[in-house]
Amino acid sequence: MLSTIADYTRISNNMTRSLSLTAKKPDVSRETTYYLANIGKVTSIDDFLNNYRLFSYAMKAYGLSDMTYAKAFMRKVLTEGVTNTNSFANKLSDPRYREFAKAFNFAALGPKATQTTAAQTGTATNYVQQVMEQDAGDQNEGVRLALYFTRKASSITSPYQILADKALTQVVQTALGLSPNVSAADIDKQAAMLSKMINIADFKDPAKVAKFAQRFAAMWDASQAADGTGNNPYSSALILIGGQTTSGMDTDLLSKLQSLRFGR
Repeated sequence: MLSTIADYTRISNNMTRSLSLTAKKPDVSRETTYYLANIGKVTSIDDFLNNYRLFSYAMKAYGLSDMTYAKAFMRKVLTEGVTNTNSFANKLSDPRYREFAKAFNFAALGPKATQTTAAQTGTATNYVQQVMEQDAGDQNEGVRLALYFTRKASSITSPYQILADKALTQVVQTALGLSPNVSAADIDKQAAMLSKMINIADFKDPAKVAKFAQRFAAMWDASQAADGTGNNPYSSALILIGGQTTSGMDTDLLSKLQSLRFGR
C-alpha cells in the first residue's frame, strides 16, 4: 500500500474541500478573522513588525514562520522592496522573501501596502494552504512535500529555482532517485543534470505535475520502507532508471513504481 500516494490523492483530488475543512478549524478561523479585520489598519513597517499576531500570521502564510523572530532581517526585506533588482530580497536565493515583499509592498505603496488583495485575502488564502500542508505533514511528511511541490510547480522556470528551495530539491531528488549527496556537487553541474532528467516546461501541465508528485510519493514510501529494513533508501531508483531489481522489495510495490515513470 502506497500510503503517501493515497493521502496525497485524497487531498489533491478535492483541494477545495480540503482547504474549506482547514479554514473552518476553530484556531484557523479565529486567527484569519482577526487578521482580515486588522491588517488594513497597519500603515507602516513598524506597525506591522510590532503586532506579533498579524506579523506571525503573515509570515506563516508565506512559509516563513521560522524567521518570525528575525525582525531586523525582515525589516530590510520590506524596506528595500522588490522594484530594485539589487534590493535585499532580490539578492536572496530563497524566493519566499520576494513573495513576502511583493505582498506587503511598503517600499512602493507606503501606508497603502496593506490595502491590496495580496496583503489581505491573498495572504489569508496562503495561510490556510500552509496550515493544510502542515497538518498533512504532521501525519506524513511525504504528503506535505508532494502538496508543496504541486502548489509551486507552475512557477518553476529553471532548475536553479528548484535548487534554491530545500523542499523542492528534496521532492525532485527523491522522484528522480538521486541521493541527497548530489547537493554537494557544483550548483551549475546540478542544474545541468536536472535539465537533462526533467523538462521544466512539463511543470506547467497539471496532469504531468500530478504524475511527478505521484512518482515522488511512490519513491518516498519505497525509501521509508527501505530505511526500515536497513537497505539503501534510494536503491529503488534503479527500477525507474533501467537498473536491476532491488532484492527485498515487494513485487507489487515495484510494479506500481514502474507505472509512475515520468515521461517528457
